[in-house]
Amino acid sequence: MKVLIGLSVLSCMAIWAADITPLNVKLGQWETTSQSQIAGLPPIPQNVLDKMSPEQRERIESRFKANQAPRALVTKTCLRKEDVEKAATFGDDDKACTRTIVTASSTRQEMRIECTRPTGKQTGTIHVEASDSEHVKGVVHMTMLLGDRSMTVNSSFESKWLGSVCTEKDSTK
Repeated sequence: MKVLIGLSVLSCMAIWAADITPLNVKLGQWETTSQSQIAGLPPIPQNVLDKMSPEQRERIESRFKANQAPRALVTKTCLRKEDVEKAATFGDDDKACTRTIVTASSTRQEMRIECTRPTGKQTGTIHVEASDSEHVKGVVHMTMLLGDRSMTVNSSFESKWLGSVCTEKDSTK
C-alpha cells in the first residue's frame, strides 16, 4: 500500500504522459504527508481461499481488518529534472490498464484509471492540485474487485517543497 501511495504522489507531482502539461512545481526535496484508509476485504482469489483452513482464513481477514484504520505516512522524496522529463507513467506500460486524462493544467490534474486482469478489476481516480509551485495536495480513490470481494482505498496527501537541494535520500517515517 505504501508503494501505491508513493507512486501516486510522485507520478502526480511529475507528468502523467509526455504530451500532458506538467504541474508547475519546483525541483528538489519534497516532504509528503499522506493518509489512507482501506475498507472491505482483500481481493484474494476464491481458489486460494478454498485451500485455506477456516482458521487461516479468519486469521488473514482479522489481520487485514486490524490494518484498516486510517494511517498517516510522511515521506521525503527528491524530485529531479530527469524525473519530470521521464514523464512518470504511473505504470503506463501496463497493458492491462487504461488511463483517461480528465484535466491537465499547470495547477490541476485529474485522471481515471481502470485495470482488468485475471485476478480482478481495479478502478480509480487521482486528483492533484498545485496551489503554488511549493505546495501540492491530492486525493486517490481506488476500488479493487474480485468476484464478490471488494476493497477500497482512499488516500489524501499534502506535499511541500523543502528546498532545491536534496539533502536526504528518499525516506519514509
